[in-house]
Amino acid sequence: MFGLHRSLFTEEHDLFRQSVRDFIAREIVPNNAQWEKDKMVSRESWLKFGENGFLGMQAPEELGGMNIQDFRYHAILIEEIGLSGCSGPAIGYPLHSDIVMPYILHYATEEAKKKYIPKMITGEYIGAVAMTEPGAGSDLQGMRSTAEDRGDHYLINGSKTFITNGYLSDVVVVAAKTDPSKGAKGISLFLVDRNMKGFSKGVPFEKVGLHAQDTCELFFEDVVVPKENLLGKVGDGFKYLMTELAQERLVVALSAVALGEFMLLSTLDYVKQRKAFGKSISDFQNTRFKLAEMTAALEQGRIYCDYLVQLHNEGKLDSAMASAAKYNMTELQCKVADECVQLHGGYGYMWEYPVARGWADARVQRIYAGTNEIMKELIARKILK
Repeated sequence: MFGLHRSLFTEEHDLFRQSVRDFIAREIVPNNAQWEKDKMVSRESWLKFGENGFLGMQAPEELGGMNIQDFRYHAILIEEIGLSGCSGPAIGYPLHSDIVMPYILHYATEEAKKKYIPKMITGEYIGAVAMTEPGAGSDLQGMRSTAEDRGDHYLINGSKTFITNGYLSDVVVVAAKTDPSKGAKGISLFLVDRNMKGFSKGVPFEKVGLHAQDTCELFFEDVVVPKENLLGKVGDGFKYLMTELAQERLVVALSAVALGEFMLLSTLDYVKQRKAFGKSISDFQNTRFKLAEMTAALEQGRIYCDYLVQLHNEGKLDSAMASAAKYNMTELQCKVADECVQLHGGYGYMWEYPVARGWADARVQRIYAGTNEIMKELIARKILK
């Protein structure tokens, strides 16, 4: 987009990017307005994503995947959806492949992998992860949902809220306490299937933004979960969450930069066309300086994220690095959104303009996947230890 050469990608990646871009222009952008009215993307879109090989690319071939361990392909997909300005899909699809699926691939039994991964790759099954509760957000140790060992199964009770992909979800990674007396060491993870009795969903929330994202509450009332649906070891759930959250926060950072770039590009087009006092808005020094500031900041953010993707590919991305990326890039996204609305004047507050929707969609990025205050705490722990 800007001046600096991006050395992260090869010609093969560029070809993949073009195929993704064409798919998004054909299958996502024309449908996003309707999805925002429906409060969710269509199930058909998930199947099309799967048909094109864009879901679960990292899964092994024997489970229906392509065994692509190069995270750059995932980064391209995240970036291109963000550059389309479709914020709801920009969150939902990557969450399924890059946040939910790794829990299953890394910790599930072979039986569970064979049951869920192939359907997640085709888009028949949509994944979600359920950590947040009405009384426990970033404080995961404060969760109250329980999983009681009943011999040949677990009995899960409790509720989760603000669950991305929640309403459409077919398989959910659920965090629950197997031993409430042990704090973090008493948390375990389970796979809950849409067909399990006692598992129910609330209606999609009326959110400020991300209207195409089916966020809702999930309820568990004496849900019988077979032992083979335990992820990893009993009591190790918190450790697994801390391990996988690094990639989740990198995903959020990548989407934040791309969505910020989309808003800037939309604003560049607008200020060139809009007239005031007999000349284009782009001729005013304030406009030019604001655009320059955002361009410089986003260019830095993009190269910064490219480096973190490279580190992640090498297995060197730690929690503090990912937390810093999530903090920095979501703060930048919100700042860009606010500046772009201001440059649009009154039209920036009209829902028909992309920057209005982008501004509303951006705000939650500083809250979910761990609030930015928690991100700063995680960074501080590393530098002060």
